[in-house]
Amino acid sequence: MINCQNLMKIYKIDDDHEVIALQGLDFQVEQGEMMGIVGSSGSGKSTLLNMIGGLDRPSAGRLLVDGKDLLRMSDKDLVKYKVETVGFVWQNNARNLIPYLSAVENVELPMLIKGKHNKKRAKELLEMVGLGHRFKSRLDSLSGGEQQRVAIAISLANNPRLLLADEPTGSVDVKTADVILDVLRNLNIELGVTIVIVTHDTQLTRKMDRVVSIRDGKTSSEILRRTHYNFLNTIKEGDGGQKSEEDTHVELAVLDNARRIQVPEEYLEEIGISGTNKVKMELEDGKIVIANPNNMDTD
Repeated sequence: MINCQNLMKIYKIDDDHEVIALQGLDFQVEQGEMMGIVGSSGSGKSTLLNMIGGLDRPSAGRLLVDGKDLLRMSDKDLVKYKVETVGFVWQNNARNLIPYLSAVENVELPMLIKGKHNKKRAKELLEMVGLGHRFKSRLDSLSGGEQQRVAIAISLANNPRLLLADEPTGSVDVKTADVILDVLRNLNIELGVTIVIVTHDTQLTRKMDRVVSIRDGKTSSEILRRTHYNFLNTIKEGDGGQKSEEDTHVELAVLDNARRIQVPEEYLEEIGISGTNKVKMELEDGKIVIANPNNMDTD
């Protein structure tokens, strides 16, 4: 579904200054995955999401989404892509919702823009996110979590193949965040829609198929793969869903196209490396061992 290769994004601040937001990032997402992206503030994760969604263009590299080349897409085709291929959910509800419309009218709006109004489908989507009883409710009568679920229904109004969510649980409490993630997982399973979520909350990532960590705008450095996740769909009954999951997982570091690897700073600190860009690296018993060069044996 998504294939990024050596992706770069450079913002020009003025004639003499530039900011490199992404510098050679490789990133892949399979069709039907529910993927999480984590990283510290300024790591480039939201920049990546905006480029995948067609809100910003890469400076260099390769970006294919659902077979479409976003670097070479015309402005007209890019508008069509944003309407038909991708849906968005934002942390700030003001970017998702129109406050003077009812819940169902908000969901209908993207359909009207596309020219394919379907009120029955709008109601079905609200049912799927557990708000079948709030069709006619104005947004000011809904809780923050309910408003975010309306926003999720809106993002699916035009049947996109890809759903992008930027900190969708950032403005709600832990219990509500858990319900929202369950809603997204349920939609991922029922509709087969690919979902990519940017989040700072590593506790929520346990519900995702994979988690990619981005550091300093560079190649995604770690992947956390969960081996199994069972979801029992009881979200419509309003109890937040029942889950069972295995805690077994494996962490993988990612090699970029030049076969380079990022070593987490905390790993280097653990072996006492600071103030140098050199490490000792050896092959021992089928394993690559990285060590502090100052601890090398000398004759």
